[in-house]
Amino acid sequence: MKAYVYSPEGARISDVAQPKPKGTQVLVRVRACGLNRADTGMRKGHAHGAAGGVGTVLGMEWAGEVAELGPDAKGVKVGDRIMGSGGAAFAEYTLADHGRLFRAPSNMNFEEAATLPVALATMYNAVVMVGGVQAGQAVLIQGASSGVGLMAMQIAKLKGARLVIGSSTDAYRRGRLGEYGADLAVDSSDPKWVDEVLKATNREGVDLIVDQVSGQVANQNLAATKVKGRIVNVGRLGGTHADFNFDLHAARRISYIGVTFRTRTVEEVREIFDEVKKDIWGAVESRKLQLPIDKVYAFDDIDKAFEHMEANKHLGKIVVTL
Repeated sequence: MKAYVYSPEGARISDVAQPKPKGTQVLVRVRACGLNRADTGMRKGHAHGAAGGVGTVLGMEWAGEVAELGPDAKGVKVGDRIMGSGGAAFAEYTLADHGRLFRAPSNMNFEEAATLPVALATMYNAVVMVGGVQAGQAVLIQGASSGVGLMAMQIAKLKGARLVIGSSTDAYRRGRLGEYGADLAVDSSDPKWVDEVLKATNREGVDLIVDQVSGQVANQNLAATKVKGRIVNVGRLGGTHADFNFDLHAARRISYIGVTFRTRTVEEVREIFDEVKKDIWGAVESRKLQLPIDKVYAFDDIDKAFEHMEANKHLGKIVVTL
């Protein structure tokens, strides 16, 4: 089968053996894939958790059809339209754990379905399960114009947040955040953004920040969060190391929590997918929770899709079809 594989010469489309499902695995005939920021690093040979390196089939998000079931797989049957996340997505066939997939709603095509699994699981976990958002609270999403950021704002709004603030350093994308739940959009590269947040919250600060940037905004986040507020760190687009004001952190008694899928067990991931299905799946089926598709590429043009992502001018998801 065709797959996008990292080799000593870089990432390229290659012929590899079709995988065989074992245990609780499902074999998926992939029809569309969503690109994610972590894919750009793995395409250059970087590791993402335990995955990466020479011979790695790249990709982590897909939509398609069940082609075959492992002996212990439950909940789906051959031919079902599904979407999910996991390694080796950029291929004609991929394997998925039966607890790490969603049924693709009948009112979505495969391209639309491929935009959702990573954003839904990541941001439901960050905003609701870990962030503990409550109706009437104020929420700030750092890096809000990314696909997962756009989903985070929508989930916060769905759960009753009274004020949703999104950040983006790009003026065009900042101007679009209101379409996806933002009541206020701020430029996190402008030092005055903290004052804007405090002004919007009666000088108290927000109850919750979901931070995809970290790095240079870490101390500003502390100043923008209310006493006994919460910061959930889900990314490091602004760098992995920075100065940190421990005194301000202590003075504001902020709960600072890091989350990632890279170190989760399969049982932990299954729990997140189950909670999404139980709590917000109706909003997915009704299209209340959805993401824009910036551009669709054929699989043979996957390198062009990555060039488009690395140009960092897109809003929403970049999708590749097979």
